[in-house]
Amino acid sequence: MLISVASGKGGTGKTTVAVSLAASLHGSVYIDCDVEEPNGHLLLKPEIQSEVALKKLLPVIDYAKCNFCGKCVDVCEYNALLNFKTEIVLLEELCHSCGACSYLCPENAITEEGKIVGFIREGISKINDVKFIDGILNIGEAASTPLIKEVKAKALPGRINIIDSPPGTSCSMVEVVRDVDFCILVTEPTPFGLHDLKLAVDVLLLLKVPFGVIINKYDDSFKELEKYLDEMKILILLKIPFNKKIAEDYS
Repeated sequence: MLISVASGKGGTGKTTVAVSLAASLHGSVYIDCDVEEPNGHLLLKPEIQSEVALKKLLPVIDYAKCNFCGKCVDVCEYNALLNFKTEIVLLEELCHSCGACSYLCPENAITEEGKIVGFIREGISKINDVKFIDGILNIGEAASTPLIKEVKAKALPGRINIIDSPPGTSCSMVEVVRDVDFCILVTEPTPFGLHDLKLAVDVLLLLKVPFGVIINKYDDSFKELEKYLDEMKILILLKIPFNKKIAEDYS
């Protein structure tokens, strides 16, 4: 089973919920897909058993063969290649490693070489024997989705996999929540929390992913959140009170 824990807004307590859920289930799998800022390890304190580099394939031009015909530039759907007639310039941040330029080059002047863009770590937490998996994107790398795909693919069949999503509703969040069995949205009772929750709900409805909501830092001062959930007939799974003791225990 795949259960993702997501949020529209950052700082709602998404990782707190994801880690707590994994820790309460003996032998579950915690997968941290917030690859730009993974911090589940700070709470689960796993013993890391393996670390594998993830490489992104990038085109390399052999200028002894290249005649600057521009075919590679024409076929690149992501505009990652520029033809200056004396040099083919690669914009690494735009390259999606699709291989079209290499495959279609009439002079066979393009090969692909791997560049390390991040790492995938696996280990075991002493807390209830939770299997730990996370991804770490190298600083300066722009594309997180390929790493997220590889981290998510480490989910173990036959076990409960808790997947900690990146905040927001960008393509990285979409990659995490699509095809899961259930998604838990963590929100907070503030105008910003409600605004970003609506964006996340729209994504899940579009993807047809079943979901429910946990309201963190709950008090009854902001009525609009529960009014929206009631109007949309969205299940409230839990209300975690705005309590100093919880914050102290977390810290």
